[in-house]
Amino acid sequence: MLSFTPLQSKPTLPTPTSNPTRWSWSHLTHHHPTTRRHFFASSPSKVSYRRLNINAIDAAQPYDYEAFVSNQYAQSTRLKIAIVGFGNFGQFLAKAFVRQGHVVFAHSRTDYSHIANSLGVLFFQDPHDLCEQHPDVILLCTSIISTEPVLRSLPIQRLKRNTLFVDVLSVKEFPKNIFLQVLPSHFDILCTHPMFGPESGKDSWKDLAFVFDKVRIGEGESRKGRVDRFLDIFEKEGCRMVPMTCAEHDRYAAGSQFITHTMGRVLEKLDLDTTPINTKGYETLLNLVENTSSDSFDLYYGLFMYNKNAMEQLERLDLAFEALKKELFGHLHEVLRKQLFGKAEEAGQRRILTKLPKNGYALPAPSSEAVKSENN
Repeated sequence: MLSFTPLQSKPTLPTPTSNPTRWSWSHLTHHHPTTRRHFFASSPSKVSYRRLNINAIDAAQPYDYEAFVSNQYAQSTRLKIAIVGFGNFGQFLAKAFVRQGHVVFAHSRTDYSHIANSLGVLFFQDPHDLCEQHPDVILLCTSIISTEPVLRSLPIQRLKRNTLFVDVLSVKEFPKNIFLQVLPSHFDILCTHPMFGPESGKDSWKDLAFVFDKVRIGEGESRKGRVDRFLDIFEKEGCRMVPMTCAEHDRYAAGSQFITHTMGRVLEKLDLDTTPINTKGYETLLNLVENTSSDSFDLYYGLFMYNKNAMEQLERLDLAFEALKKELFGHLHEVLRKQLFGKAEEAGQRRILTKLPKNGYALPAPSSEAVKSENN
């Protein structure tokens, strides 16, 4: 379909000596998405140039505009993510990042270049080369105990001044404090904890918890949008997003994750084997041992060393085990007395396991009556 647009007339020119009416064509421009041609009309008495625009809106396009727009959107949402510490967990996260179209770099003390290439990740042995790529996000995937020395070893002066730093450690107050101590104020800080790993999340991340705390995010829509785009990676994978302060996380984690790892380590010491008559409960214990033993002892040590609530949980666990043994032996003592004395002597008051105080409350000291009973 053609459309004609009259343009401004030009000054009158001298009368031509021939051709009563003359049309001259001049193809002046070609600009997408329309083709423009200009016409000039003249008459015997006077020549007046009047330019007309012809827009061919159904002309063939030199490229697919929809593909162009789609590509522009993908470019605007794509992040450059640098993973520092490219062990099992770093590789596990990198697969999801690459799958969603983000550019992923990696650095580690061990040479993982072959694995990185197979995943579509660019590996850098030298941290200076990594930082010179100016990633949008620095993601620390180191062990808990090596976090501080690794962070201090990075040449952060080579990074963009508003780079976002993220951790995925199993404790949260420790990395938060380290970030605030080491990083200048112009860097953004996001503390996160994916409550799953390569084993528990190998099939899907759907409904698995992802805890995060926006510790320090600078002003500006671009910086806030970058944090949202990073969190959106996990939301797209189906994670259950849980905003929570670092202090709250550590309090909850000591009563859940640390206890889980402790029980798994204890059961591992028992060297449990599968049997022909496994119950569902026993299968669950075997799975617990498998999941916890696949993690390094450094992780378990870090859960204990860098979470101030962990020691309290150990004390509670020890107290609960002792109370359970006393309850068992108390029942056994009662049965033996009945067998020895029959109805000649009524059994004393049965010992009942007292509930432990809730997390965060001090453990009670043993009462004097309990001590007397123990001595008798």
